[in-house]
Parts: sequence; C-alpha cells; structure tokens
Amino acid sequence: MDQLSHAQAELREMDALAAGDSPIHRLHPLCKLVLTVAYIVTVVSFSKYDLSGLVVMVLYPVLLFQAAGIPVGLCFYRLRIVLPLVCAVGLANPFLDHTPLLQLGTVTVTGGVLSMVTLMLKGVFSLMASFLLVATTSMDSLCAALRKLHVPGLITTLLLLTYRYIGVMLEEVSVMSQAYALRAPGQKGIHISAWGSFLGQLLLRSMDRAEELYHSMLLRGFRGEFFYASVPPCRWSGVVFTALCLAAMVLARCFDLPQLLGSLFVR
Repeated sequence: MDQLSHAQAELREMDALAAGDSPIHRLHPLCKLVLTVAYIVTVVSFSKYDLSGLVVMVLYPVLLFQAAGIPVGLCFYRLRIVLPLVCAVGLANPFLDHTPLLQLGTVTVTGGVLSMVTLMLKGVFSLMASFLLVATTSMDSLCAALRKLHVPGLITTLLLLTYRYIGVMLEEVSVMSQAYALRAPGQKGIHISAWGSFLGQLLLRSMDRAEELYHSMLLRGFRGEFFYASVPPCRWSGVVFTALCLAAMVLARCFDLPQLLGSLFVR
C-alpha cells in the first residue's frame, strides 16, 4: 500500500519536474535529445583505463542540473534501485586483470581496479544524463522530438502510451491490494498462494481497461499516431548552446584535459 502510493507520488513528481521553468526546460527538446545521445556516446567511448579523461565529463550533468534547479541528490535518490545494478557490472574486473598500472605510495593500483571504477563512472554518468533529459522534458515533447528525427510513429506511440499508463496500472494494483487487504485483515502483504490469481486478475483488468481506453482514443480521432504537443521552433540560442556543448565534448574526448591543465600549471 505505502509503496504503491509512494510510486504514484514519484511519477507525479517527475511530471512536475518536467513542467518546470528554467533555461534548460525552455531549451528545444531536440537539442536536449541530441546532447544526451552525444554525451552518452562520448562517455562510453573512453578507454577502460582513461579515468582522468572521463572524470571531466561529470561537469555536463552537474552544471545542467544546477541550471535547471534540480538537486543532484534527487537524481541519485530516484535512481537508487538502478545505480547498484550498474555499479555491480564491473565488480569482477579486479579479479580478472592484475596488471599493475599505478603506484600510490605503498598501494598498487591494478588495471582491474582502474577499469572497474571507469566502468562504474560510465554507467553513473549515463544515468545522470538520461535522468536530466526526462526531468526537464515532458514525454510529449520528447516523442515530438523523436518524430522530427524520423523515428517510426509506432515506436513513439508505444513509448508515450507506456509512460502514460504506468500510472493507470499502479492504480489498478492499488485497488486490488486494498480489496485483498480488506479480505485478509492483519496479513502483511499478499500471501504467496494468492500470487497467481492476483496476477491473473490484474491481467484481465488491464485488458478490459486497455480495451476501454482504445475505444475512447478512436472516438477522439486516433488513427495510429498521436498529435504530439506543439513544439516551438528551435531558437538560435539553443543551436549555439548545443554546438558549444558538442565542441566541449569533442575537446574532452580528444584531449586529456586534467593532464593538459596540470602540465600548464607546472610550467
């Protein structure tokens, strides 16, 4: 009960975040989509031992979180379930790669440890950029941007419907959970013997609800594709901002900026 209500509240809060008003929110959704894809591709392209060059890439999500007025801690809280799974991907690297690469005092850093940290940072940075895109762009605007990139309408329609009706399914589960709790007072959760019938009833209720929603969509003129939210034309400020960010990503990828700045200060 409490978890379902909490999930519904978090879903509503994400919609509220996307409806905010900041320079990042007002940026054209196509620009934000291109920047997010380019950022993830750039982050993933770093070598598994290039930790110093990868660390610089944290500036993009952190600065844009500040410009959007969204706390970085909120991102980590919302991704609290996914982040451990992403970080667990590289846990086996220290046991597979014992090549010594760095010597920090009496501690020898092996290639496995360095590649593990690099892989974890790649996953964390990619999730931060993806969360920033969703938190500053409504799903309608995001689907409209995808259509401008000529993504098939079937894919964008499925994406939009899936996002919209997650809340509907949560409501159905909440109603069924309340009905079960009234029939089994004092019982914590749903007994394992009732899981099969519970899921079956959820499937039947979902099919009935989907049929009703589909008929209502047809009555409103649905013919296989939605008319997405009207997106204003991209301004020159958005184009310039996107070009500067892309140039900064290319610069960070081609040059080891921490090492380059360190050599300049040493001189």
